[in-house]
Amino acid sequence: MLRLTIATVFLAGTVAASPVAGQAQEGMISHAIAMHGEPRYGAEFSHFDYANPDAPRGGTLSQGVVGSFDSLNPFIVLGRSAAGVRPYLFAQLMARSWDEPFSLYPYVAESIEVPADRSWVTFRLNPAAEFHDGTPITADDVVFTMEALREVGLSRFRRNYDRITDVQRIDDRTVRFVLSDEADRETPMILALMPVLSQAYYGTHDLSQTTLEPPLGSGPYRIAEVDPGRRIVYERVEDWWAEDLPAFRGHNNFDRLVFDYFRDGAVALEAFNAGAVNFRREADAETWVTGYTSPAIDDGRITMLTMPHNRPSWLRGYAFNTRRPMFRDPRVREALGYAFDFEWINRTLLHGQYRRINSMFTNSPLAPEGTPEGLELALLEPHRDELSERVFAEPYAPPTTDGSGNNRANLRAARALLMEAGWEVRDGRLIHGETGEPFVFEILLARASDERVTLAFSRVLERLGITATVRTVDSAQYAARTETYDFDMIRNDWIVTLSPGAEQDFYWGSRSAEIDGTRNYAGVREPAVDALIAQLADAADQETLQAAARALDRVLMWGFYVVPTYYLDRDYIAFWGDLRFVDDVRPLYGTVIETWWQAED
Repeated sequence: MLRLTIATVFLAGTVAASPVAGQAQEGMISHAIAMHGEPRYGAEFSHFDYANPDAPRGGTLSQGVVGSFDSLNPFIVLGRSAAGVRPYLFAQLMARSWDEPFSLYPYVAESIEVPADRSWVTFRLNPAAEFHDGTPITADDVVFTMEALREVGLSRFRRNYDRITDVQRIDDRTVRFVLSDEADRETPMILALMPVLSQAYYGTHDLSQTTLEPPLGSGPYRIAEVDPGRRIVYERVEDWWAEDLPAFRGHNNFDRLVFDYFRDGAVALEAFNAGAVNFRREADAETWVTGYTSPAIDDGRITMLTMPHNRPSWLRGYAFNTRRPMFRDPRVREALGYAFDFEWINRTLLHGQYRRINSMFTNSPLAPEGTPEGLELALLEPHRDELSERVFAEPYAPPTTDGSGNNRANLRAARALLMEAGWEVRDGRLIHGETGEPFVFEILLARASDERVTLAFSRVLERLGITATVRTVDSAQYAARTETYDFDMIRNDWIVTLSPGAEQDFYWGSRSAEIDGTRNYAGVREPAVDALIAQLADAADQETLQAAARALDRVLMWGFYVVPTYYLDRDYIAFWGDLRFVDDVRPLYGTVIETWWQAED
């Protein structure tokens, strides 16, 4: 096949690679690597603090998923991959710890070597690492994976792996990646999260296509049952080769993992209340307050937990597609933000459970405070001429109301901005003064659960003379349209961590604005943003990371690319039966279900 031919040629050309400049530096061989500072766990650690190495094994954990699936290939744009395929089926070079910002520990790779400038990275593979068919995982498989995903994988794989200029297969268990000048300090970390695919298996199976045939993996579970679009079941691999690695002691305790699919969230909740699934993470606070009505809650068969967390909130909000002419003017984007009455929505529709997002990094030390100074100011200063003066003042704060629904002051401010931008009201409709075009756009949604809040937003926009229709489509249509930026506005969530880096280019970088399949839905193209993302990704210490993150936050939030909504500073967990976890240690990022277990009784 074409895939195998390309990989073979690549390997033949790199087995005896010539020396490169990066190899002249001496690297440090370690059991782990941290993005900043030192890993929390030393070389002799036995398990993560939030895991119980003596947890009993057995039982079934079943969860409901809204939507459908038509593929078991999680690495390509085509199709909708089933829940759990990548984390449970495919082992990575290294494993992440969830009680520190960004540190990685041995998995397929037993050690990692990098020089001080991180211009290359070498992985030494665990000799025990093997695929589920018993064949060993070798350097050839690692090189094949990189090259295959760079060619046919998701855009994030292509973007990250394009930073590799040379691959050296040193021996069967050792592979070195030499990085380009475009690489940053996070690139070795990203490469360490690479899943490892079998070169032999994909020599006869086309990685570029969807499939419903369970693929060959090397992770803690294998696929036991597939009902396309409805159900997928995983069974734990007995005597799994990595189960005694410190990063996995106390993990993967359930014999079976079941994901049942439902057409919408209401049906999924009914299934839980009826006992058809036994574990549920609740993302909606209103549902948490009003939707759990099973008698099993009163008699103790269902446990409901509210668990605070210390992770940054994701950036959640309504993204403007600035590729559309009506949204290119930041004054227009700012004006529409005045129409989102969070205080009324929270009080009336959300039972007062939420807090307002005011930053890319809300609920974290990466959110800006006061006026920029020191290193943060120094990073912003070269771009002063191209940025709003507000960037150099206080951090962005969204408009507020008293929650009564009377937001006339905000609407007056919005009208003033729209008039400045060339819009005027004629016969109750907002019309562009020069073109005569009415202000009409569509808000595209993927979840019916977002409709109530979005309709409330659109009703306030009507008071400005704006027609904002709300359209909810199925997951396949939504994916197709967002992949090609065929929308006016969407409701979206951007994943945020305590160690932001290269993914920010995927979210906001100028080059991502021109490539289908990225998450730069807003179409941001700002030199200042690109420069700050580069600083963020290349930060060598926590001080620089924080300064770059705060500076980037100011530029994006004062650019009004997103109308921020709201977040929860706690996790809602409900489950049937006697499930347990280490309750005296809370991971920094919140609940890690892989470390839970079912009581033996």
